[in-house]
Amino acid sequence: MGAAPTIDRKSVFSWCLFDWANSAFTTVIITFVFATYFAKSVAVDPVTGAAQWGFANSASAVLIAILAPVLGAVADKGGRRKPWVFAFTVLAVALTATLWFVKPDPAFVPLALVLIVLANVGFEMGIVFYNAMLPDIAPKSMIGRVSGWAWGIGYFGGLGCLVIILAGFDTSSLVQVRATSLLVAAWFAVFALPLFLFTADNPSNGMDLGAAVRAGLATLKETITHVRNYRTIARFLLARLIYNDGLVTLFAMGGVFAASAFKMSTPEILQFAVFLNITAGIGAIGFAWIDDWIGSKKTILISLAGLMIVSVVVLSVETKLMFLIFGSTLGFFVGPVQAASRSMMAHLAPEHLKTEMFGLFAFSGKATAFLGPFLFGVATAAAGSARVGMATILAFFLIGGLLLMTVPAGRRDQ
Repeated sequence: MGAAPTIDRKSVFSWCLFDWANSAFTTVIITFVFATYFAKSVAVDPVTGAAQWGFANSASAVLIAILAPVLGAVADKGGRRKPWVFAFTVLAVALTATLWFVKPDPAFVPLALVLIVLANVGFEMGIVFYNAMLPDIAPKSMIGRVSGWAWGIGYFGGLGCLVIILAGFDTSSLVQVRATSLLVAAWFAVFALPLFLFTADNPSNGMDLGAAVRAGLATLKETITHVRNYRTIARFLLARLIYNDGLVTLFAMGGVFAASAFKMSTPEILQFAVFLNITAGIGAIGFAWIDDWIGSKKTILISLAGLMIVSVVVLSVETKLMFLIFGSTLGFFVGPVQAASRSMMAHLAPEHLKTEMFGLFAFSGKATAFLGPFLFGVATAAAGSARVGMATILAFFLIGGLLLMTVPAGRRDQ
């Protein structure tokens, strides 16, 4: 295999730590604690709350799909990426802290939904520019490992925040459940700092913002107009667009599903979240070497197959214990799908269009990401069952996997 590639360990570790920082937002706010609090205590009833939460996630997905490719193209022209990560991180942190003001009363539903939509936009847009830094800090032969390590660290970050909540918060107290939003905001802000202090960034090329906007929009138009020149990338993004819809639904509605289908209390949902983050962290880190060994495409396909098999079992079980066992097993395959997708994009993206391509990568994750939560909400409301709504994820995993099988592995069309 030759000599090990040289990496800047402090730069890479600080980059990976950003996943530890931001995972508290998705784990505590979007998926488990605040999502459950909203559905059970803020909305008029859990089923209505589940549907409203799904619609809010859909709205943020639409905004991200519009903004990500445009701002990614602009950032490529300006050169630097960390200022963009910083701005959107500040937005996400500030709005997360503001969730403290959402009280357990249906009158606060509009405020909660607006804050969640905008906070999620800040979180996801920061990820666009963060992801685009990966090919610059990791040697090509280690992209899969660095991406997987970051995802794994991220899951354990979410776990660490949940452990603090379980140990230090009374989750039967709605005031303390609301206070978890303040903890997440502080967690995000503190652990994001090393990225801004120690991770290398591209130098500015001196182009002012106005010129960067004009040049970026022109480049984006050129890319879209000549998409045939990027056939492999386009096909990969189409596949990811579909299978990611299933992941988005799983993350956004997981806590709501557990509360509705299995009548799980907030402490029980937090216990499930702990188990899920442990298995997801193990899966992401374990598959990181497999990614660099057999390739990102095969890693994604294996993981999607595992997700489908386990999801069928999860949707079939009737008891909380069986849900905890098999639901936690999903984590072994969730992390590798995400990490390997990021590393595959890093391998495919042309050098001069990295942030734009990660903007399109975000677009592929959000362009129809409203569809998954929307279908969950419609199916749940129509059937009066969150179990029926969650079953929609199987179609996304299957169709996305079949499309991915048609993508040439290890090629870049430029």
